[in-house]
Amino acid sequence: MDLVNHLEDRLLFAVPKKGRLYESCVNVLKGADIKFRRNSRLDIALVQNFPIALVFLPAADIPRFVGTGRVHLGITGQDQIAEARLRIGEKLKVEELVDLQFGGCNLQVQVPENGPIQNAKQLVGQRIVTSFEYLVGDYFKKLEENMKKEGEISNETETEISFVSGSVEASCALGIAEAVVDLVESGETMRASGLKAIETIMSSSAVLVRSTNCAPELEPLLQTIITRIRGYVIAKQYVLVNYNVSRDHLTDVLKITPGKRAPTITTLDEPNWVAVSSMVLKKNVAKVMDELAQNHATDILVLSIDNSRP
Repeated sequence: MDLVNHLEDRLLFAVPKKGRLYESCVNVLKGADIKFRRNSRLDIALVQNFPIALVFLPAADIPRFVGTGRVHLGITGQDQIAEARLRIGEKLKVEELVDLQFGGCNLQVQVPENGPIQNAKQLVGQRIVTSFEYLVGDYFKKLEENMKKEGEISNETETEISFVSGSVEASCALGIAEAVVDLVESGETMRASGLKAIETIMSSSAVLVRSTNCAPELEPLLQTIITRIRGYVIAKQYVLVNYNVSRDHLTDVLKITPGKRAPTITTLDEPNWVAVSSMVLKKNVAKVMDELAQNHATDILVLSIDNSRP
């Protein structure tokens, strides 16, 4: 099939083609019931149940494609959006819509663990290697300006920021930099390379983004997909807790399970008893169950939520 000639009138949705975000993005698409089959040799896949084409791109390129209106929706990291905003400026017309609750990491300044450098100020005027040259350049430019204003450094001092696309952590060991700035999830790779973090420039996670230059006729489909993805993300964060309780203790247990908006309360056949159903954050559910039991709730059940609509 000539895919290029099948893209007209389709909503274009950019997805990271590989790397740390790819598998989680595929799960989001499945959760939103976006059905597709990707040929491993192609970077475009036509969606079977919507007039959508998925475009698989490097995560770093997605903000530019979305922000310039070349594609309509995308999933990428907040770090990549921030880098693109500094690189492209006001021409980048991109709106962050949904925090997808995966891909969490920190953009950190790292130095040799046994070296003399303990804070970012000591790196001003030194050599730094990164794949985020605009974010890092902006950070150290502001640091330089403050230090010059305070008379801590001369007006001629400039920090040397060099770009590398990968294996950033090897730069200090190879003697080409006094520090590196890179994304850190667990920190194991950096520690294994003999590095330690001295500063966090920003925290990041994966987000759903859209172009603000979309044609009006695409808006209904855009809203459908955005609502589906937002609902799936909410469903993954919550569980449904059901329990029975006497009305004598209802006020106390409702303080424990106020729900996302409000709990559902149903009268039981047994006099003075009700059934309560409430959405609870998944990460808090064990503690909530303990507190309910301590406050006379009975028959406590936890049900998973496969999907939802906000």
